[in-house]
Amino acid sequence: MRAITAVPTAVLATGAATVAYASLYERTHWTLRRFDVPVLAPGSRPLTVLQLSDLHMTAGQTRKQEWVAGLAALEPDLVITTGDNLAGMAAVPATLQALDPLMDLPGAFVLSSNDYYAPRPKNPLKYFRTEHKRVQGIDLPWRDLRDGMIARGWANLTNARGELTVDGRRISLSGLDDPHLKRDRYELVAGPADQAADVRLGLVHSPEPRVLDRFAADGYDLLLCGHTHGGQLRVPFYGALVTNCGLDREHVRWLHRWADPSPEHPAGTWLHVSAGLGTSPYAPVRFACPPEATLLTLTARTG
Repeated sequence: MRAITAVPTAVLATGAATVAYASLYERTHWTLRRFDVPVLAPGSRPLTVLQLSDLHMTAGQTRKQEWVAGLAALEPDLVITTGDNLAGMAAVPATLQALDPLMDLPGAFVLSSNDYYAPRPKNPLKYFRTEHKRVQGIDLPWRDLRDGMIARGWANLTNARGELTVDGRRISLSGLDDPHLKRDRYELVAGPADQAADVRLGLVHSPEPRVLDRFAADGYDLLLCGHTHGGQLRVPFYGALVTNCGLDREHVRWLHRWADPSPEHPAGTWLHVSAGLGTSPYAPVRFACPPEATLLTLTARTG
């Protein structure tokens, strides 16, 4: 009888330890990820891009705010944010304060669902269904966030094109509003990317393949996305259980080639999906998928 009762007790203890680790430790184990991306012309010197995504910031998350602000010490050439910055009505001042040192640098952003609407409790089983009714939370003060970043010189690429000169290099950029909410309007940015620029970047929060394919067809070198949280809960030796979008599990986080090189587009198209820095307040756990920012070093391609 002791042996029979010991098994469920051990299972319960293991489950409790896993939940404690996922909610108390890994969720706040902010990590800097680094990748080299060979998209510049042969002989070019490197260019660094810091990508932030899915902060899901609340006013009280002072440790996360300090960690994000400290990323300015990396001195990247360019800062990109790919949406879902907010997780509460009072989060805009805290988010702008966290970004403040980074906004001294050239930057660009797109907005997304958790900039427009507050998170709300959800049945987690919904994420296993490709189609389910989405009920949005209350409206968030996203215009204050947008205006605060624009006032510091960052480019708003939400359904818009733009261009920046960074370290003497021309960067052509295009961005979309959130495909997860069907707010993307690719027709507003459609057309071949500027091949005279030193590099061409596409920004969108949710990495829907229908959007990524259009960016690739227009000749963008690197696509920067978020939204997936890297799966948020990953099973060792299996990976993410869900992606929360049309993207397959293989591409749910980090750097992958999306389109092969061609004579017209020698760099091909690379895709980087950030696992993001936060979680919904109603699902404050991460497992085998720590929160992260990414420093992408754009390097010269060979040949």
